[in-house]
Amino acid sequence: MDNERATVIAVGGEEYELLLTTKATKEIAGRYGGLENLGDKLMKNENFEMAIGEIVWLITLLANQSILIYNIKHKDKPKPVLTEDEVELLTTPYDLAGYKAAITQALYKGTKRNVESEPDSKNAEVG
Repeated sequence: MDNERATVIAVGGEEYELLLTTKATKEIAGRYGGLENLGDKLMKNENFEMAIGEIVWLITLLANQSILIYNIKHKDKPKPVLTEDEVELLTTPYDLAGYKAAITQALYKGTKRNVESEPDSKNAEVG
C-alpha cells in the first residue's frame, strides 16, 4: 500500500495498514455524522467501555480497508478480514492508547490534499 496514505500498526504480532478510503469515510459518517465529529465523540466519551469499543471499531474498519483492497486485486488468494473480537483479544488497553495516535494519523493522511500550482498558469498576471 502507499506509505503516504496508510499508517502501520501491529495487532497480535501482525502488521496491519490503517487506511482511510471513501468506503471507510462513508461508514464513519454514518456512525458519527462525519469525520469532523469523530474527534469530539472519542474525546468526550465518558464511558471507558464505550471508548474502547469505538477505538476497536475504528481500528477494525481502517485495517480492513487495505485487506479488502488486497482481496480485490488478489481474488485467487484473499486474506481474511480482521474482526472486532480479534482486535479485543489480541491487544491490551495500553496498545489502544497508541492506536488512537495511529487512527489520527491515518485520518490525516486520508484527508490530506496536495495542492500544486501550474507553472504557466493562464490566469497569471503578466508584468
